[in-house]
Amino acid sequence: MAELKDLMSMAIPITAMNQLVFLRAVVSVLFLGRLGSLELAGGSLSLGFTNITGYSVLVGLASGLEPVCSQAYGSNSPDKWMLLSSSLVRMIFMLMLAIIPIGLLWLNVERILLFMGQDADIAIMAAKYCMYSVPDLLTNCLLQPLRVYLRSQGVTKPQMWCSMIAVAFHVPLNYVMVVRMGLGVGGVAMASVVTNLNMVVLMIGYVWVYGRWRWTWRWTDGIGMGELWRLSVTSCMGICLEWWWYEIVTVLAGYLENPRLAVAGTGILIQTTSLMYTVPMALAGCVSARVSFSCFMFSSHSFFFFFLLLV
Repeated sequence: MAELKDLMSMAIPITAMNQLVFLRAVVSVLFLGRLGSLELAGGSLSLGFTNITGYSVLVGLASGLEPVCSQAYGSNSPDKWMLLSSSLVRMIFMLMLAIIPIGLLWLNVERILLFMGQDADIAIMAAKYCMYSVPDLLTNCLLQPLRVYLRSQGVTKPQMWCSMIAVAFHVPLNYVMVVRMGLGVGGVAMASVVTNLNMVVLMIGYVWVYGRWRWTWRWTDGIGMGELWRLSVTSCMGICLEWWWYEIVTVLAGYLENPRLAVAGTGILIQTTSLMYTVPMALAGCVSARVSFSCFMFSSHSFFFFFLLLV
């Protein structure tokens, strides 16, 4: 029961955080729908494209940091903070390199979609959304590693509160940028970028204030770049395969007879059904952290309670 309690104390805040992130996406879709069917179709196609080419890759690469940080934290080594900080800095550097080709893809999305045979009007609208979303790549280079860095230490409630505060301002941001300023699709994209930026600032503030960030690191400490790349690429492949089959449906909807309505409807459907993944994703991440920094007995218990909770 103690293991179940520890697992739930981690899983409940992460589940709440995932649902808040889901709520942010729903708000964006609602404001896109308010603008019109063309804007909703373009935004939905852009969301699918950015998830396939960008966010899935960054989340996948950052997940390679989890076993490194969890094992370093669970080792109780006197150098564990140096190992944690060094690994975090390396991952941020790796993601900075990864977003260069991703950013080039996003800036040329109109040509890519037209080459794929997508509707021209929808492709233009999707390109506009992607262009305004490019700064979010930089934000995610910090946001995704920070989430793993904190979760690997069992720090989950602060992530939930940071997400809650950031998402609370997401609706006012959309209202001001879309309704008041009349920025349209670009305003919806910028509101999401600012919301993610708020999450990053709040998490960095927590880490800084509560002393979980130690800058006493050297580039030679911690796991090597080659080994970290190997772990990250392997994790990335698994996560991308899970994401891509789902998001590709949005792209395929663009080939139907009425692409504007098909893509718009598919975008709403995918954002709605994404809610079902918030609970198992949270449990899987927490079990992974528990397995990494616990002994075999607790690891076995974690797996048992994970399957019990899913059933």
